[in-house]
Amino acid sequence: MNRINLINKVLKGFSIHAHANSGNQKPHLGGGLLGICTLSLLIFLASCSSIDEDERFTYVRPANVSRAVLLEDFTGQRCVNCPNANDVIHQLQEQYGDSNVIAVGIHSGPLGFKGNARSLGLATDLGDTYYSHFGAEYQPVGMVNRHGLVDYTAWTAAVTQALQDTATVEINLTADYDSTSRQATVVGNVLALDNNVSGHLQLWVIEDSITAMQSMPNGSVNRTYVHNHVLRAAVNGDWGSDITIPATQSQSFAYEYVLPESYVADHCSFVAFVYDDSGVLQAAKVKIVKPSRQED
Repeated sequence: MNRINLINKVLKGFSIHAHANSGNQKPHLGGGLLGICTLSLLIFLASCSSIDEDERFTYVRPANVSRAVLLEDFTGQRCVNCPNANDVIHQLQEQYGDSNVIAVGIHSGPLGFKGNARSLGLATDLGDTYYSHFGAEYQPVGMVNRHGLVDYTAWTAAVTQALQDTATVEINLTADYDSTSRQATVVGNVLALDNNVSGHLQLWVIEDSITAMQSMPNGSVNRTYVHNHVLRAAVNGDWGSDITIPATQSQSFAYEYVLPESYVADHCSFVAFVYDDSGVLQAAKVKIVKPSRQED
């Protein structure tokens, strides 16, 4: 029913009601209220702008979608310059926030250490896969949104530039954790903002605050060095899962991962990112265990 027909119907109903009360009956409060409500409705209907049916559910682009940067750091416990690279990451996250600069330490390569009976090692076969695939030849070296390998001395400029890029994808994440089963669950949504998206969704588990040996720039070995944002595992395969989303549409996902006993759940996070042949389109991070609220 269009607005004109609706107005006519309301007027007709009001006329019938008024006629029924026009004899010797005294006016009553209900009739007055009906008149007021009717006139209010007519004013509202008359003031509404004409909107075509096809325009009533027009997609509205979310405002101020932040562009997060994924910084993949190829590092190693036997790498004497890697603590310097870690300092650069710390400075960037202090400046821009760790939700905008999402760092992942990929322990790998010839300077990686997989551990022995005496010392904990953080290098993994997964890390070696990435190190070889992307053609890294030394450490520390990294990638900013997978736009080629970059020496750590150039990370600040590369990250600062990447943060200026317009976001084409929005990723929202929530996580849940069952301490009894040690099962972590991540639920997310990927929204294609302006253009079609066809690429891969990658999910990783990273861990902070791991105390383990590290070779230092002065040639010493620090056996109580604290390692952060360490790549622990790929949740949905080494290269993620395929994802295709039409422009302005979204796609949801959910994955589960059982944390090994050696992982400290309170220090772990899920990292999610969408990438294609052009690089990383967007990244996001969520802690697996929700931080407790600080008491006042």
